[in-house]
Amino acid sequence: MGPLAAIPYPNIDPVLVGLGPIQLRWYGLMYLIGLTAAYFLIQRKITHKGLAIRKDQVYDMVVYAAFGVFLGGRIGYTLFYNFSYYIQNPLKLLAVWEGGMSFHGGLIGTAIALIWFSRRQGIPTYTVADLATAVTPIGLGFGRIGNFINGELYGRSTDVDWCMVFPAGGPACRHPSQLYEATLEGLTLFTVLWLIDRRPTPPGTIFWAFITGYGISRLIVELFREPDQHLGFILGPITMGQVLSLPMVLVGITMLILGYYKNPPSPSPTTKQ
Repeated sequence: MGPLAAIPYPNIDPVLVGLGPIQLRWYGLMYLIGLTAAYFLIQRKITHKGLAIRKDQVYDMVVYAAFGVFLGGRIGYTLFYNFSYYIQNPLKLLAVWEGGMSFHGGLIGTAIALIWFSRRQGIPTYTVADLATAVTPIGLGFGRIGNFINGELYGRSTDVDWCMVFPAGGPACRHPSQLYEATLEGLTLFTVLWLIDRRPTPPGTIFWAFITGYGISRLIVELFREPDQHLGFILGPITMGQVLSLPMVLVGITMLILGYYKNPPSPSPTTKQ
């Protein structure tokens, strides 16, 4: 008999509502909440900053970002985490309900989608990027809660007082690493970006601060998260998540330094604090 969990895993049914073959899952609901919150918060930021961006453009921005997240996330998972499987089973690319989304792929997909959007709408790319990434941690936080409800992406075995036994994780008591990620990538990163956004900054600062902050958060959480079973560790104790996140930190810090060097912020009398 395996060890008892210090905190019982709640075993919430991943399906919130089921009507025959149609199912509304908690995970999908979390994405919906994140996108809805993003729309209203972006609209609020536009009003606060006095930007000339219409409501319909905000709606289109969120739609572009949503497509970028899902397409990029799925393609990224295929390329970064399970390429050989999907090459042999190409139809499984469409089976998104079986899981398999990569944040790093979703980030690339969203960046491409929003660059396309900004150019079509004639809005500076960094303006769009700063608005989008300022609210992205909300979706990340809710998404990790969805992972927790699904009982996936759990942590490594441990004896900490708050460990849990996940249904798919065997008898071992594990770190609830999804909740660590929800706290770091969601609540903490959102708060940091909100504080930065309260002060005059060069264009692109929020975007590159997000890139840096997410990379740092992921590097930390990967120390507690169980590596994907089919990948394991890539280089010694290093995981694929860390391999993909370290460049984010290095590039993000470099771009922040360059941004402040080339465009030192100067307080404007019209800037709202």
